[in-house]
Amino acid sequence: MLNYKDQLGNVIQLAKKPLRIISVVPSQSEFLWDIGLRDELVGITKFCIHPKEMRVSKARVGGTKKLNLKKIRELKPDLIIGNKEENDQFQIEELQKEFPVWMSDIYTFQDAFKMMEGLGILLNKEPETMQVVNELKMSFLRIQAILKTQKVAYFIWNKPYMFAAKNTFIDHVLNYLGLENALSYYERYPELDETALKRINPDLCFLSSEPFRFKEIHVDELKKLLPNSKILIVDGEMFSWYGTRLLFLEKYVQDLINSLREAKR
Repeated sequence: MLNYKDQLGNVIQLAKKPLRIISVVPSQSEFLWDIGLRDELVGITKFCIHPKEMRVSKARVGGTKKLNLKKIRELKPDLIIGNKEENDQFQIEELQKEFPVWMSDIYTFQDAFKMMEGLGILLNKEPETMQVVNELKMSFLRIQAILKTQKVAYFIWNKPYMFAAKNTFIDHVLNYLGLENALSYYERYPELDETALKRINPDLCFLSSEPFRFKEIHVDELKKLLPNSKILIVDGEMFSWYGTRLLFLEKYVQDLINSLREAKR
């Protein structure tokens, strides 16, 4: 019996390499697929949409916050992989009574690297994992602090307006790129009314594509509220997914710079 510690300090006991894995976090599902665990991955959530081949070929076990425990039991996993923030604590604790459950806890790129490295060891995929991590580290050296320092409000929900503030992975990405989070005095995911938002008066407003899918109509509404702000719809996956999707971040940032230049005109 081998012992493995997850990012919450839980000790996972496994007698052998897992052959039936359920991943209940989209970014981690994509990572597992990309390092070659395509046969072993038997269950994913309805939000695990990348890549398409995985999305259409694997069993669905509900949403990240509303897992179908009956379906999970039917799939008989020998390992479940989740995340502290993205999954419901009560459901995870229920699953831990029956199955080995490895949990990640991610606020920074370093945390993401440790997640990948830990799973690489546990799943006997160390060379594949280290290749991904090394590629990411080289890419991140090229994009660090690449954007001009400006105050940005990162919207995750509409009416009520909700934002990503400090102590979030999104905040870490924004800061790494050289931006200042306009809600840095708030914790986690605060809700602000229009008066508070006007008081903050951000230079930039990033309207995320997830979990709420902002559209151009919302851009127009906010332009009336914040006439001095540049307002853009951004790909939420680029700011909140912490697996192999990060390999696309460098190109996305270059596209974002071009969009910001266009917004000045």
